[in-house]
Amino acid sequence: MRLAPELLPEDTMYKIFFNLVFRRMDPEQAHHLAFRWIRLAVRVPVLRTFVAAVLAPRYKELRTEALGLRMHGPFGLAAGFDKNAVAIDGMAMLGFDHVEIGTVTGEAQPGNPRKRLFRLVADRALINRMGFNNEGSLAVAARLASRIPVFRTVVGVNIGKTKVVPEEEAVLDYVKSAERLAPYADYLVVNVSSPNTPGLRNLQATEALRPLLTAVREAADRTVTTRRVPLLVKIAPDLADEDIDAVADLAVELGLDGIIATNTTIAREGLGLTSEPSVVKETGGLSGAPLKARSLAVLRRLYARVGDRITLVGVGGIENAEDAWQRILAGATLVQGYSAFVYEGPFWGRAIHKGLAARLRQSPYATLADAVGADVRKPR
Repeated sequence: MRLAPELLPEDTMYKIFFNLVFRRMDPEQAHHLAFRWIRLAVRVPVLRTFVAAVLAPRYKELRTEALGLRMHGPFGLAAGFDKNAVAIDGMAMLGFDHVEIGTVTGEAQPGNPRKRLFRLVADRALINRMGFNNEGSLAVAARLASRIPVFRTVVGVNIGKTKVVPEEEAVLDYVKSAERLAPYADYLVVNVSSPNTPGLRNLQATEALRPLLTAVREAADRTVTTRRVPLLVKIAPDLADEDIDAVADLAVELGLDGIIATNTTIAREGLGLTSEPSVVKETGGLSGAPLKARSLAVLRRLYARVGDRITLVGVGGIENAEDAWQRILAGATLVQGYSAFVYEGPFWGRAIHKGLAARLRQSPYATLADAVGADVRKPR
């Protein structure tokens, strides 16, 4: 059953604020400003308790078990927002059930030259060519090691290749990050799908991906002996169908714990983009609403291929509870968002949870787990 997206007074308030303040600012500057506010709020005990009570209500029916982990719900923050693990509790305060930090590289790097982040407001989308700007795995590991959690939330760590590292040395670079970060990760993600690091997407080919995933798995097991750190791979929406099938088969063969579908797209044609042509032509990965249909199609294909043998995470174009619900019906146990946060604001997580709970109650499914992949399993 489809329900209309929830319209709340605070949505209107944020949209007015966005148009008056954030829209007039450089997108990266606005991001850092919002980030600063979130980090300040979580440092004040009374304030963070109040904010969490308002923005992160708990629904028992949404409790989720995935990757051997228990979560308050299925909705998490995708990688890219908190690259250096500085706002995990702040994002949990805003209602995210899990927070995926990164992408973190073996060595610190500044990323690509600015300007490198662009809003496509008319399309509710973003284009970024950030280039994995982060402090490096050593610094991020130290920060995670010293972290004293304020809110209980699952922390995923997304790792990628350092730009200056040659493609033939990529495995060693990923292994270095895995060894440093696995002890602090509730789950680990190998990112081979960003379009903003030259040659990175070549690693999605199974002949390159097999040794990479095998080496990272061994590094995590070697470093963390008291538990198994779940390992996932994040793929691009631009893969051909036969390549999606190949990655799915490889994931099952290697005993991978999950696949995240999908990263940003390099496509522009056929997406119905209406924003200023000069912005649309900017190079980089496109995320947000235009990615919705393709990401959903990739997810459905993956679930048809792997079923319940591994965990699927749906991301790309999720704007509201209906989008999240459709991903669950298509096979996602977990869903993630990022771009819509820019346009929806701090009440976004609350609306997603409220809407998901309403959809589950009005569905024929007793639990959220029962709904996972239901549309794909239906006889055709």
